[in-house]
Amino acid sequence: MPRSIRNILSALTLLFTSLAQAQTAEALIRQGNRYYNKQDYEQSLTNYQKALKKKPGNPDANFNQGDALYRKNEYDKAVTAYDDVLQSKANADTRQSAYYNKGVAMIRQKKIDESIDAWKNALRLNPADSAARENLVKALLEKKKQEQQEQQNKKNQPDKKKDDKKQKQDQNQSENKPKPQQSKLSKQQVEQYLKSLEQREKDVQDKMNENKSHSLSQPEKDW
Repeated sequence: MPRSIRNILSALTLLFTSLAQAQTAEALIRQGNRYYNKQDYEQSLTNYQKALKKKPGNPDANFNQGDALYRKNEYDKAVTAYDDVLQSKANADTRQSAYYNKGVAMIRQKKIDESIDAWKNALRLNPADSAARENLVKALLEKKKQEQQEQQNKKNQPDKKKDDKKQKQDQNQSENKPKPQQSKLSKQQVEQYLKSLEQREKDVQDKMNENKSHSLSQPEKDW
């Protein structure tokens, strides 16, 4: 091969390599998007992260990374990615979408206040976003419902305290109730007392028998 041709090929190789390096971040994002559309979120994340290494703070890479993390149910990390978009020099449309998606990730974590703030910010950037408005209304209604439930629980709390107090008072009264006085008589005294009762009972029985025998000999009284 002539030397001149070899030099030309070498120069072209360097040119293509330089162009590839200059477009690497965008190419990686596009590659990540292809994986994302195939629902291969792990591979899409790998490409977005590589793009961010080439171009730190790239709003498109951060935004798409947030979407992929959301699809993997990693909502905390997704919110962080959307926050990175909001701290970058992203355009208004991208920022508005980042606020919207952040609100969705927050509501998945049952963080109602944070989702409300996110959707409010989305609507400030685009008042015509009907999806953001609907989500905001639902979140506000849910928050109101929770507040009403909390108020009801607070109302029921004094009644529970009353019941607990009454139960404690009843228990104290039961504990403080005087016990029956125990006998102070000795065993010998008790035996003598029992013998005395038996003798009395015998005397009474004898007397009743005597009266019964006497009455039988008397005529019935005519009233």
